[in-house]
Amino acid sequence: MGGVPYRRLLGLPGVGAQAVLGFLAQLTQQVAPVGIVLVVQHASGSIALAGVTAAAFSVGAGMGRPVQGRIMDRRGARPVLAATALLHVAALLALVASARTGWPWWPMVVLSWVAGVGLPPISVSMRIEWGRRMAAEGRTTAYSLVYLVQELALLVGPLVFGLLIAVASASLALGVVAAAAGVGTLAFARALREGPDASSRGRGRVFADRRMFVLLAVVLLLGAVIGALQVGLPSLAAARGIPAATGLLVAALSVGGIAGAAAYGARSWGSAVQVRLVVLMLVLGLVLAPLALIGTLPLFWAVLFAGGLVINPVLTTASLLVDEYAPEAQAEAFGWVSTAIGMGGAAGSAVAGVLGERLGPAGAFLAAAAFALAGAALATALLRRAPGRGPR
Repeated sequence: MGGVPYRRLLGLPGVGAQAVLGFLAQLTQQVAPVGIVLVVQHASGSIALAGVTAAAFSVGAGMGRPVQGRIMDRRGARPVLAATALLHVAALLALVASARTGWPWWPMVVLSWVAGVGLPPISVSMRIEWGRRMAAEGRTTAYSLVYLVQELALLVGPLVFGLLIAVASASLALGVVAAAAGVGTLAFARALREGPDASSRGRGRVFADRRMFVLLAVVLLLGAVIGALQVGLPSLAAARGIPAATGLLVAALSVGGIAGAAAYGARSWGSAVQVRLVVLMLVLGLVLAPLALIGTLPLFWAVLFAGGLVINPVLTTASLLVDEYAPEAQAEAFGWVSTAIGMGGAAGSAVAGVLGERLGPAGAFLAAAAFALAGAALATALLRRAPGRGPR
């Protein structure tokens, strides 16, 4: 058994439309934090308040995902998507209005947190929907497509946002993108083909299998890798005197992520899922380690692209293990995966910042490589108890 070609997955009724609408619905995922910073900083003149407000969004998103997933496991995705779409868009529009009318600082922070709590669980919904409709051997393809769509939205969203800022303002741009994502979310919810048992499934516990704790720790370390890179890349560009190069360096990760997701889901894999997780985290650490020594930006871009090739396959592999470790509470388990990535990103950014102060940009890249290697070492704990299941 192995990966099922994308044409078979996309040939299923509704999947193509769900992929397009899911892309539209996820445009604010990357745009919202950046837009919040720009809107709040322009209104208040305070970079510190802008940072706190953006952090509130991230905290809200991390808190909301498991709760959303738990409700989805019991009631299905449609009501959760509809409610979060309205909450997310309303909170962002209210934040824009409060910034423009000169409200005190605390309503902006609260509204940003609410917008994060209401960030629609699009990728979770796609994983549940497409995983349900594919046999076990096709889920590598299904989950790879989820991350491919998400990565495209993360890449395109900021570009659209930047164009809107150029012709209008940050406030209007954030409002337009938020409204488009809200419409996309509602349309995506209508396009889902949930089975008749959608409201009666999910009575199990996420952590009934203790291996879920190990898996979440590995995913948290992957998030730390991403967080460290988010600090290291702008630091490197600034240190070279070309801060504008930050966008090209970040794009290398995104383009690599798109290519990696596409390639990983398009072929058959004969190895056990747990083994793949160990190997992928190990490869990621070994690929990123030379970043601390590379001098030329073109070579740096190429290495970042190679690192991006691995990141989405790691996430796809983690999703396959969620199928195994939490089959009766998948949506909540996927929510915890999202929370772990966010928490890891915050921790990784903090550690990279401290090391960057002492060692320069190289410190952040050493931290990223160390987090990946630590994740590989931790993932070996899953091998000792891995049941004899076929590849997927």
